[in-house]
Amino acid sequence: MSRKIDPVRNQGLFPCEAEIARRLSQAPAEWPDKAAVLERDGLPRIDPIMGGRFWPAVEAYWKRRYGLASIEAFNPDGEENLDALR
Repeated sequence: MSRKIDPVRNQGLFPCEAEIARRLSQAPAEWPDKAAVLERDGLPRIDPIMGGRFWPAVEAYWKRRYGLASIEAFNPDGEENLDALR
């Protein structure tokens, strides 16, 4: 059983490239070339399993690029010891 993939996904966390272009006020025909350049600067790549860019990560990329992100996510530094709070 093959799964049909809708080429136009304008909602959800992994929108199609045309929808990302629209959300960023870009012409869909020009977006692939611009995206290729921006990926070298950190724009999230298309997830091969989901078939699209993770929209919250795209937004975070633009906020970082324009200095609007003040919170950085870090890897956990080890196992938590909640008994230390007592």
